Amino acid sequence: MGHILMAGGWAMAPILLCSAVALAIVLERCWTLRRSSVLPSGLAQEVREWARSDQLDPAHLEKLSTGSPLGELLAAALAVRTRPRELIKERIEDTGRHVVHRMERYLNTLGTIALIGPLLGLFGTVIGLIRMFMQVMVGGMADPTKMAGGIGEALICTAAGLTVAIPAYVLHRYFRSKVAGYCVDMEKQATLLLDDLTFAAPPASAPRPRRTPAAAGDKTSV
Repeated sequence: MGHILMAGGWAMAPILLCSAVALAIVLERCWTLRRSSVLPSGLAQEVREWARSDQLDPAHLEKLSTGSPLGELLAAALAVRTRPRELIKERIEDTGRHVVHRMERYLNTLGTIALIGPLLGLFGTVIGLIRMFMQVMVGGMADPTKMAGGIGEALICTAAGLTVAIPAYVLHRYFRSKVAGYCVDMEKQATLLLDDLTFAAPPASAPRPRRTPAAAGDKTSV
């Protein structure tokens, strides 16, 4: 394997660097985007119960905000729970944009690696072919098998670039779809909390006073 990598020439260096960066991003995103870390089970229901019983204080909200992306979104709504519905909804949307941006961290880099991997491989192949043909021009084509071997070695860069780019592209699409699914779930839970904060039960209508029938003896005789 080491001989094959060395045969690709100096153009293999950026491809190997891209593979290392892509591997680090994939491992970090797999750990960060766990469902238990983004959407803790039962958290939304627990927060709605806190809001109904008014068991909230600044320290409580701070702990909720730093616990998970969903907790940060719900804490943003609870921080302005006494405001009108439109202002609470606007705060949720603003916080949601920041939360989504953090969940998509490094995904643009992973997509860039998926894009430039084949280009780096093609570049290395072209450089290798140019070097081989320059040697042929200087020394002549005395051994055709050596030329065929040189072409095979030049194509190593293309194979290496594709080997890095294909998994990077697949995992990039996978993480983007995972984040999109989390966004839908968080929006649903935030809407439920918003309804609990703003939709109060309608007050019961006051009962009509009963008319006391006049006693027969109180009637005015005509």
